[in-house]
Amino acid sequence: QVNLVESGGGSVQAGASLRLFCGASRDTASINCITWYRESPGKEREGVAGFYVGDGTTYYADSVKGRFRISRDVADNTWYLQMNNLQPEDSGMYHCAAILGGTWSDPRCRRYEFHYRSQGTRVTVSL
Repeated sequence: QVNLVESGGGSVQAGASLRLFCGASRDTASINCITWYRESPGKEREGVAGFYVGDGTTYYADSVKGRFRISRDVADNTWYLQMNNLQPEDSGMYHCAAILGGTWSDPRCRRYEFHYRSQGTRVTVSL
C-alpha cells in the first residue's frame, strides 16, 4: 500500500506558475510510475504527466508539453509538477497517482490508471 499526499495548488492569474508536490510513503519501493491527472466539471478526466520510476522516463499530454515538468526527489520520495504559463483551461482538481508493480514501461501508466491516488489539490487560473 502507498500513501500519496499532495499540496501546492492555488488560485493564480494566467501566465503564472505553480508547483505541485506529491509525497509518497509506506511501500514506495513498489511504485512503478507516478502520474498526474486533472478533473474539472463538464470535462473528461485528463492525464497530464507521468514519470516511470525505473528509468526516469517522463511523458506529457500535448496540452501541457513545454509548460509542465514532472520531476522527483529520490531522497524524500516526493514528486513535483512544475506548471508554467498557466492558462484558464488548466484549472481543475489535480491528483497524483501511482501504479504499483507491473511491467517495465507499464502501459497502465500511459493510460493514467492507478492503484492509489492523492486527495487532490485545486488549481484555479483566471484571466
